Amino acid sequence: FENMDPKKVEGKKYCPLYSLNIIIFTLRGFLIFLLGKKARTFDLDAIFEQTRRTAIERSQHVLGEFLSASTQKDDSESDASSDSEVIGPPIPSQSAAQEQEDDELVGPPLPPGYTGSTADSDDEDEDTQDDDDDNPVKKIPDTHEITLQHGTKTVSALALDPSGARLVTGGYDYDVRFWDFAGMDQALQAFRSLQPCECHQIKTLQYSITGDVILVISGSAQAKVLDRDGFNVMECIKGDQYIVDMANTKGHTAMLNCGDWHPKMKEEFMTCSNDGTVRTWDVKSEKTHKSVFKPRSFQGKKVVPTCCTYSRDGKLIAAGCQDGSIQIWDRNLSVHTKFHCRQAHTPGSDTSCLAFSYDGTTLASRGGDDTLKTWDIRNFRKPVHVATGLTNYFSMTDCCFSPDDKLLVTGTSVRKDEGSGKLVFFDRLSFQRVYDIEVTNASVVRCLWHPKLNQIMAGTANGLVKVYYDPVKSHRGAKLCVVKSKRKEKHAETLTQDYIITPHALPMFREARQRSTRKQLEKDRLDPRKSHKPEPPVSGPGRGGRVAAHGGTLSSFIVKNIALDKTDDSNPREAILRHAKEAMENPYWVAPAYKKTQPEPMFAEESEEDEEAEKEPEWKKRKI
Repeated sequence: FENMDPKKVEGKKYCPLYSLNIIIFTLRGFLIFLLGKKARTFDLDAIFEQTRRTAIERSQHVLGEFLSASTQKDDSESDASSDSEVIGPPIPSQSAAQEQEDDELVGPPLPPGYTGSTADSDDEDEDTQDDDDDNPVKKIPDTHEITLQHGTKTVSALALDPSGARLVTGGYDYDVRFWDFAGMDQALQAFRSLQPCECHQIKTLQYSITGDVILVISGSAQAKVLDRDGFNVMECIKGDQYIVDMANTKGHTAMLNCGDWHPKMKEEFMTCSNDGTVRTWDVKSEKTHKSVFKPRSFQGKKVVPTCCTYSRDGKLIAAGCQDGSIQIWDRNLSVHTKFHCRQAHTPGSDTSCLAFSYDGTTLASRGGDDTLKTWDIRNFRKPVHVATGLTNYFSMTDCCFSPDDKLLVTGTSVRKDEGSGKLVFFDRLSFQRVYDIEVTNASVVRCLWHPKLNQIMAGTANGLVKVYYDPVKSHRGAKLCVVKSKRKEKHAETLTQDYIITPHALPMFREARQRSTRKQLEKDRLDPRKSHKPEPPVSGPGRGGRVAAHGGTLSSFIVKNIALDKTDDSNPREAILRHAKEAMENPYWVAPAYKKTQPEPMFAEESEEDEEAEKEPEWKKRKI
């Protein structure tokens, strides 16, 4: 443009090439600004309007220098052209080029009224928003809660299906209750309750990965698999308790402690028992187990596993034992352990829970020695972090990871009337105790954080199940039932006689039209036959087979007048002899044919001893 002849430009209204160059230069600067700096929020309309005005002013200034010698008519035409949106080609001067070089910020000019404080405040808001996103405590859904009443005893098992539609609870009262969030209202009542294991406490409940069956681990030696409605699908076989080698039996021979479904194979699950074995099962084969894993102590003796779990990929099987050790096997190699830590927890304390993180590299263990530890699978010799002072009185106290894998949650136990049980949250990286939730005045046994619902469930020792959720961060689940009002109780209503419409019947056979159901009910109430009114007592001599004043039946009359006769014969012998003379003179009860052959009756005469005995008081008479 510097070599362009001014005479050729004279009289031209615009140059499309120069206008295109301005637009390209402006967009290029705007893109460099967006990519080079942090994203900001601008009013695009104000930016484009300011750009247009700046281009018009610069065009007017450049054209005024080159068109000063033109006529008045050309000046008016140049003024008209300067007011239009498309401007003629200005030739940039040296000062304009220098101004462009001096600009540090490349791009369109800022909107009118813009100050630097706005950018600073935007940066601060973005920083605070980033801090909120990075802070995992802000993601805990605990603003609202609902309480489900399972019973009065400890809730020792909790399970949610993968979709989060149904919750299953089990407890020390042998009951298993089914809760449907979509079907419940504000009354929060379970739609089914059953006792699948009779008089055995429920220890573990878990849905399979497809959510169609439920694994039930109780105090018996046989695990059960139920369908979604609670009907029995499978029951594991019981082993022979007289065989020493537990690998030669087809099932467990002692009480079960824990169980877990395979995370990838929907038909395989695992159980551990007091017989010192961890067994894997197939739902389709209930007559025998698939494989047996036998934990061993340092001396090579049998040790009891108290909890077991699969890794996230299903390739590892981990078990926590009573001697404080954590033993991990390869699922396909059941002889020797792949990872083994002898002194993971205090010997003699029952490890209550093992949980793998979602990334599969971290294992969390909840010990009976009031500790919570995390372990790195790649270096299993010593724990990564340890938290102490977490009281644990139950052999099934849970720990679990948050859905984003940044927090670790567990429950604490308390004595009766000595405080409140809590849900304790730890940061996974720093293992700082970042948050607490006071649940109730009883121990918190089970805890569950569902990744799809983003809701936290806690089972307590007083029979309650607490569900914590956030209306914004949580989805479905408890949010479905809290918005439904309670159903009104259906009161027993008197059945009215059906009204038959006969439009062509004669007036004498036509029934009166019912105007109101309430009026018809009132009429039926007054009718003694329709309301089944009891008959009043009979007054007078009686009628209709009913006797008055002595009950409603003839038998009652007889009992009243004959059977309850007040005549009292103190001496039965005298009562019989009173009729002797009449019997001899008129033998009515003896046939006349036997009159001649009948012997004369001889009655014993009363002696003095009998008279003295009669005179004796009642308490001196001998009892016969």
